[in-house]
Amino acid sequence: MDFFNGLVQNNIFLAAALGWLVAQVLKTMIHLLFTKKFVAERLVGSGGMPSSHSATVCALVTATYLEYGSASFAFAISLVLAIIVMYDAIGVRRETGIQAQLLNNIIKIFEDMGRDELSAQDKLKEFIGHTPFQVLMGAILGVFVATLFYLFI
Repeated sequence: MDFFNGLVQNNIFLAAALGWLVAQVLKTMIHLLFTKKFVAERLVGSGGMPSSHSATVCALVTATYLEYGSASFAFAISLVLAIIVMYDAIGVRRETGIQAQLLNNIIKIFEDMGRDELSAQDKLKEFIGHTPFQVLMGAILGVFVATLFYLFI
């Protein structure tokens, strides 16, 4: 029980979790606004605008900075982690999403040709990575959320 008590009293963790939550809610609302469809998966799914990965790690970095300063090992670790996560979201994960989209299009072409033996049960997930803009907006959101969190605690 001490573990959970410590976790809910850990302002750095709470700021990062709040960054993720705000980003996921915004992502769902933005998707709803543009598609006119509510997709519950957007509340927990990856990909889309803004990047919840970036919001989470940037809220973590900001909270760590506010708690311990820029000279601390905790800040250095969180900053390196944030750079890796955001780089991955723009690079490898984005390319994986583009490839999934292409494969889904190929499967659709074969289905349209009547080649049912090539159809997949489920389409590949296309919302995996982020554009640089989505990552930037997630990063700004994370810094903003953590700063507000620390102003009001």
